[in-house]
Amino acid sequence: MTEHRVQAQYETFPYPERDPADETKRLITGSPSWPQEMDHWLWGGARDWSRPLRALVAGGGTGDGLIQLAQMLTDAGRPYRITYVDLSAAAREIAEERAAIRGLTNIEFVTGSLLNAPDMGAFDYIDCCGVLHHLPEPQAGFDALARALALGGGIGLMVYAPLGRCGVYPLQDAFNTALGHLLPRKKLAAARRIFDRVPGGHPFKRNPHLGDHKASDAGFFDLLLHSSDRPYTMPQLLGALGCAGLDLAGVPEPALYDPATILPEGVSLPEGLDAAARMGLAEALRGTMKTHVVYAVPRGGVVAPPLGKPQAVPHLKGVDPRRLGQAVAQKGRVRITLGGEATELALPKAAAPLIVGIDGRRDLAAIGAAARLDPIAFATRWRPVERALAGYGLLHYSTLLKGR
Repeated sequence: MTEHRVQAQYETFPYPERDPADETKRLITGSPSWPQEMDHWLWGGARDWSRPLRALVAGGGTGDGLIQLAQMLTDAGRPYRITYVDLSAAAREIAEERAAIRGLTNIEFVTGSLLNAPDMGAFDYIDCCGVLHHLPEPQAGFDALARALALGGGIGLMVYAPLGRCGVYPLQDAFNTALGHLLPRKKLAAARRIFDRVPGGHPFKRNPHLGDHKASDAGFFDLLLHSSDRPYTMPQLLGALGCAGLDLAGVPEPALYDPATILPEGVSLPEGLDAAARMGLAEALRGTMKTHVVYAVPRGGVVAPPLGKPQAVPHLKGVDPRRLGQAVAQKGRVRITLGGEATELALPKAAAPLIVGIDGRRDLAAIGAAARLDPIAFATRWRPVERALAGYGLLHYSTLLKGR
C-alpha cells in the first residue's frame, strides 16, 4: 500500500519540479555524482576514464543526478553508458526530455524499481540520491544496490538526516493521519490550508533551514506529505551500509563530520571513540544537517584519496582558481558557506600561486615545478591548502581531464 501511495505521489508531483526548457540556461550540480569527487573518494583519484563508465541512476526522479553526470562526462569527452530507473513514468518523461534537449545519449530509461538493480547489470558507479529513505524497507534498497556493483565499483548516495529537519516528522505524521485518505491533489490543497493555521511557534516554522515547501507543490508534498520517510543519523547510515556489505569511502565535506572543527581549543574528546561515534557527535553538535551524502564501496575496497602525492591531479569544485588565488594572496583567508554555516579558512599567502596553477590537468609535481619549488618547500605550502579545501569539499583529485 505504501509503495502505491509513493508512486501516486510522484506521478502527480514529479520531484524535484523541473522545466526541461531550463536546460538551455543552466546545469544543476551537486553531490553525489560530481565525477571528480567520485574519483577522489572511490578510485583514489586515478580512475582510467578512457574505460567507459557503466552507471546506474537509481530512483532518478526528474533527472538532476543523471543530467549532471552525463553532461560532465560528455564535456570531458569520456565514454559512458547510464541506466536510469524510477517508479514514476511522469518523472521519467521529464528526465528524458531534459536529456534530449541537451543532446545527451548513451542513456537507457527504465520505469521500475531500484530493488531490481541486480538484474540490470554490474555497474561501476551507482547514484542513489534521496530515495532509499522512502522505501518501505530501506535496507532492502541498500542490499540491492550493493549486489549491483561491478568489481571495483562504488556508490554515491544521499539520505535525509533528522536534526536539520526538525519539525518535519510531526507535521508529516499529523497530515497523513488527517489527510491520508485523500488523493494527492486534494491532500495537498487541504494540507496547505491547515499549514497556514499551524502556529508560528511550531518547530517546523521555527526551523530556518527548510524551504522546499515554499518552492513548489512538489516540494511541499515531498517535504510534508510523504507517506514513507525515515531519516538516518550518521551512525545509523553507517550501520545500514555495513549490513549491506559496504564500507564508507568518504563524505564530500569531511570537516563537517569532525567534532574537532567545532570544539573549542583545550577541549579534548574521550579516548576510544570510533569513527561512527565521532561523526555522530559532530552531527549532534552542529544540529543543522538535513541530509547525509556518502560514497561507499564493497567491504575491504576503500582506496584512500591521494593526498599530497606528486602524481595526483587537483581540481577545484565550484571555485575559480584565479579568483581564489587572488583572495588568498591579498588576505590569507577565504570565507565559505556550506549548509547555511559560514566558515573562514586560513590559507598561507605564499600558496596563492599554487592555487592559481590548478587547471584539472597538471599534477602536483608539475604545479610545484612551475612555481620553482623543491618537493619539501612545495609540500609545506600545499599541505594547509589541501587540508582546508579538501576538508570542505572544494578540492578533489582526479584524472578525469588528464591528457585531454
